[in-house]
Parts: sequence; C-alpha cells; structure tokens
Amino acid sequence: MEETWRWFGPLDEIRLEEIRQTGATGIVTALHEIPYGEVWPEDAIRARQAMIEAAGLRWSVVESLPVHEDVKRGTGNLARIFANYRESLRNLGRAGIRTVCYNFMPVLDWTRTDLAHPMPSGAVALRFDAVRHAAFDMLMLARPGAEADHPPAVLEAARGWFAQASESDKSTLLTSIMAGLPGAYDRYDIPGLRRMLDSYAGIDAAALKANLARFLAEMVPAAEEAGIVLGIHPDDPPRPMLGLPRIVSTAQDLSDLLAAVPSPANGLTFCTGSLGAGRGNDVAAMARRFAPHTVFLHLRNVRHEADGSFHEAAHLDGDVDMPAVLAAFLAEQARRGGALIPFRPDHGHQLLSDAERPTHPGYPLIGRLRGLAELRGVIAGLRHAAAARPG
Repeated sequence: MEETWRWFGPLDEIRLEEIRQTGATGIVTALHEIPYGEVWPEDAIRARQAMIEAAGLRWSVVESLPVHEDVKRGTGNLARIFANYRESLRNLGRAGIRTVCYNFMPVLDWTRTDLAHPMPSGAVALRFDAVRHAAFDMLMLARPGAEADHPPAVLEAARGWFAQASESDKSTLLTSIMAGLPGAYDRYDIPGLRRMLDSYAGIDAAALKANLARFLAEMVPAAEEAGIVLGIHPDDPPRPMLGLPRIVSTAQDLSDLLAAVPSPANGLTFCTGSLGAGRGNDVAAMARRFAPHTVFLHLRNVRHEADGSFHEAAHLDGDVDMPAVLAAFLAEQARRGGALIPFRPDHGHQLLSDAERPTHPGYPLIGRLRGLAELRGVIAGLRHAAAARPG
C-alpha cells in the first residue's frame, strides 16, 4: 500500500520537505483556495503538482474536490455546477491524478466539540462530547425539535453545562464545531449556520440519497473517461447532526451508493475513524466486505463512551481492531497486484513540540508521524507472518 500524507497547500505549517522525512511518498491535498462549484484550472493543478514533485513527492490523491451544497440540496443551477465538476475531473485526469476523495455531508464536515482533550499521557486529542453537542444544538443554536434528537440524560447534563458555561466557553464550542471544515472556503457564525440548516428544510435521508445518486450518475461517466476513481468519505460522526440527515454511515448506506451507479470509478474512501464512531458498525467486517470497492484508506481509531461521546484514540489503542482492518486491505492489495491502495494516518494526537505549531486541528506533525510509524509496523508484521505461513 502507498503511504500518503495530507497537506493543506503552501500555507500549511508543515512543509513538504518535512513530510518527505516521514517516509510517506504520496501527498493528499486540494486547491483549497478555489470556491466550491468553480473549475479547478489545469494550470493551477499542474503548478501545485510541480511544487509537490520538486520536493521528491507525488500528488497521489485529491482530498477533497468539494461538492457544492446546491448539489446536496438538489437546488440551484446544477447544470453549471455539474459541468464545472466534470471539467475539474478532466483537468485532474490530464495531469495524471487518478484518485479523488469527496464527501456528501450537508453543511458540516467532521464534527468535534473539543479540539484539546487532554489524554493521560499528556497528549492532546480531538473529542466529540455528546453533552456539549446537545447544548450547542438545543441551547446555542436553538434548533426547533432538537430535544427529540438527544437522550434525556444527555439533555439534562447539557442544560447543566450551558447554565455554568461562560461566553468564552460557548465561543470555543462554536469554533471547535467549525474546525471540522479543514481547508474549507466558508465558516459560519450562529445566524449563518441557522440559515444553512434552514436551507435543508424538508430534505430527509431519502431525498439526500436521491441527490447523491443524481450526482454520481452525472459524474461517474466523466470520471471513467478521465481515468479517475471517486471515493466517497463516510459521515463523521455517522449519525444525524443538527437535524441534518447522514447517508454514508452504515454498511447498508455503502452498499446503496455502490449500487446506485455500479462502476469501478464509483468507490469508497474507507475511514476507520468515521465508521468506527458508529457503535453499530463492525469496522473489520466492513473492511473485508468493502475492500474491493475502496480506492483510498484513512486510518485512525476511536474510543467510545457510554453516553454517545467518543475521543480519537491512538492509532492502535481504540475500539477499532486496526490489525484486522489492515489484514483485510493487505489481502485486497495482493488481489489487485500492482495497483497500490493509498492510505494515510488520519488525524493524530498533539505530541511534544506539536503544540508550538498552529496546524489544522487533528493534523499535527509528530502525532501523525507516530501513527504512520505504528501502522507501518503492523503492516510489516502482517506481511512477515503471511510470508512465514506454510503453503
């Protein structure tokens, strides 16, 4: 499998020269400066690609070529947006970039309530606190009907948290939730977020799935022509958020989207952390089932708590059986022969001098380097065991 590393472009505090020292050979990045729905010009793609290659690396995966909110809502001038997305795919294909990751989460990307959760080791992790999330939804956002979406015990604790929270606490919570849009073009304040949520009124899971199927029907043929595979990223966390439906959360969801437009170009970004945040998901079993459809792999771990909260654990120290997941993808890699499956250490704890650099939340240098080293070790051990097995 190909070791890759997410890089947020020239403004990223982590330099390409440092990434090369991690041992990763591929870069996962995007043209974050281009607004959603606009064309990625071929000259801009090639300029970014040349910058990466000058550092001795290659642009392996686009993450993400964003899907405009109008596509998810099924509104607006979709003909123009679809045409622009197809043109971006063609431009990427002409540059030799073959894998594009995207997501279909309405409004928000990954959602966390705490960007600096202290771990017993002294490391800092990302955390989703069910109580703070309920407080944000019910009392800060004041979303109608929010009470019905949270367990009674969580609602009671949320009211207690809100009663003693300072304005600074509330501001920090909003900032944490907005941080789940890494590299995104837009951010929202409370009124702006309310307006965005209102724009999804009447759109349930079935309608959102229909809009995803329409998007795939429009884009998969263009991806095939460009020599590109599309890999949808699962919902994070895999549950309805702030009244918005989530439709890439379960094994059935993954099966549905693959069946919507059957094609090798319609694939998955298999994220162990996102899927692992769903307590009903058997991530190792899903890895074995969906490995043939996986075009990109995100590897991280989570630790669940009884009230629905979770935090991002060390890569080998959570509720996801990471060796079993890696064994499934190594078997798939062997089946494919020469075509490498790109993977990256997804998120990481803030360790040592990571605190001195203002990197994107979840994307420190040392924490991800530790994760990559641990994953590399598991892969080496699994390969050694397979080679030593008789027959």
